[in-house]
Amino acid sequence: MAVAQDNPLSSGNKMMYGIVKGDLTKAAEEMPAEDYSFKPTPEVRSFGQIVGHVANANYMFCSAALGEKSPSTSNIEKTKTAKADLIQALNDSFAYCDKAYDGLTDAGATEKIKLFGRDSTKLSALSFNNMHDMEHYGNIVTYLRLKNLVPPSSQKQ
Repeated sequence: MAVAQDNPLSSGNKMMYGIVKGDLTKAAEEMPAEDYSFKPTPEVRSFGQIVGHVANANYMFCSAALGEKSPSTSNIEKTKTAKADLIQALNDSFAYCDKAYDGLTDAGATEKIKLFGRDSTKLSALSFNNMHDMEHYGNIVTYLRLKNLVPPSSQKQ
């Protein structure tokens, strides 16, 4: 995907979203079901909890950018443990976010919204979502490596 010349800010942000969305989705599929409860140490989230946390956050950031109430009615991180359920929740959250990224233009990027109770912009909310997703993809990379799996971003294309 190339950055559109007529909307370089929003399309560049959407391009980054596509990368992290692909990496997170592939990583969730790659981890064996029996390792979704894996924690490198007792103090951190399990692999499955990270996947659920990312899904929850996607809904939060993208609903803010869309100016909507989040359609997610449960705390995915705390209510889902099965690989299939967590992958479905992650995919559903990305499908919801697709609307936010697809609908954003540079002209609308500076539209004011509330994020964490503060004034922000739609572009800032979606940029924050990208950073948050990438932060947790970094966690997931470590979990995969500890299970002798190659993360999607390191696999040969």
